Formats: sequence, C-alpha cells, structure tokens
Amino acid sequence: MELTEKHLAYWRKTRILTTVLLGVWFVVTFVGGYFAISLNEFELFGFPFGFYLFAQGALIVYLLIIGIYVLAMNRLDRLYGVAERR
Repeated sequence: MELTEKHLAYWRKTRILTTVLLGVWFVVTFVGGYFAISLNEFELFGFPFGFYLFAQGALIVYLLIIGIYVLAMNRLDRLYGVAERR
C-alpha cells in the first residue's frame, strides 16, 4: 500500500512535533543536569536553583510536554481526518 501526499504530510508533521518535544525533554533533563552545579549558585524560593529545577521544574515541564503532545496530535488527527472521535 502506497501512502498518499496527505498521509505523508501527516507523518511529517507528527515527526516534527515529536522531535521538537523530545528536544525540549533532552534540554531540560540532560543540559539542565549538566549545569546543575552552576545553577545552584542562584536561589529560587529559598532553594538552590539546580535542586528546584529537578525537584519541581522538570516535572512541570514533563507534564506540559505531555499536554502539548495530546492537544497537538488531537488537532492533527482532526485536520487529517484520522481522529477516533469526530
């Protein structure tokens, strides 16, 4: 079965969305972890920023990534006519 232009556009946008969100995840997780000692020089709400970033901030970013993915994929699914609910 050969994919149509519509299918290819859908998968291209899906891959771009996934790549961007994985890039954000990578930056928050690994780049933030790499600079954690440097980030601890700053304080946020009385805690070292590096600690706060991983104890609270990273979890919030992860939830935002999930929410953005769900909303964007539902929108793409409706736009390309592959949504489960119509």
